Amino acid sequence: MKGHAQNRPHETAQRVTITLVALAALLLAWESAVRSFAIPDWTLPAPSLIAQTLVSDWTILGPAFLSTLRVTMTSLMLAIGGGVTLGILVSRSRILDATLSPIAVVMQVTPLVAIAPLLILYIGAHATLYVAAFLVAFFPMLAGTLSGLRTIDPALQDLFTLYDASPSQRLWRLEFPSALPFIMAGLRTAGGLALVGAVVAEFVSGAIGDQAGLAYRIVEASYRLNMPRLFAALLLIALTGIMIYAFTGLVSRLVLSRWSSPRAPMPD
Repeated sequence: MKGHAQNRPHETAQRVTITLVALAALLLAWESAVRSFAIPDWTLPAPSLIAQTLVSDWTILGPAFLSTLRVTMTSLMLAIGGGVTLGILVSRSRILDATLSPIAVVMQVTPLVAIAPLLILYIGAHATLYVAAFLVAFFPMLAGTLSGLRTIDPALQDLFTLYDASPSQRLWRLEFPSALPFIMAGLRTAGGLALVGAVVAEFVSGAIGDQAGLAYRIVEASYRLNMPRLFAALLLIALTGIMIYAFTGLVSRLVLSRWSSPRAPMPD
């Protein structure tokens, strides 16, 4: 066990090195192909030109990046709180379960692009950005919480019953700690989906001005055949996704490193 733990940093460094080498090879091949075949910039810009555009157009792309990131992270935080809270409530009430489960299923399987125009009509373009991103991130958190709360060890449940634990003791010392791995799995899924929801909502809403995100800049660049800016905006979206994935992964590791299955004896 100790030797395996010691090998983990080496294995991680090896994976990172392989990934970086593969990425560098891909970018080099891309750059070489563009230069060798004299491909026009408006068809396929070279990676070097995309990097230059990212710097030169930062006054335009920077605020759009911050706008998309703000919508994504705000919606994700709301989805975490709403999904976990509703999951706890639903797990404790058969009436709520029977009432809300069909609604949740219908909302989950309905494509976001189908309901976004309705959201724009009823609540406006700005609010739609947050609501759309919240909806797609909410269901993984709800599903993860419910799955965790419904897969608790029956022996531990009997033990807490034997000790006549109160509902709050059962929740915070048994149910919630046992559900944490499932909640963290839902978080890693919800993080990526929140970004997808924000970008899709930006495409549909056509938000402009201070509300313009990266999706709007992509559409704008495509109309002007400004492919370097379009690819630079795509790069920022990809980097945002990587940042969110790394953030949720770090949160999961920190939380689960302190997590352990609840054990007897019961608290007083």
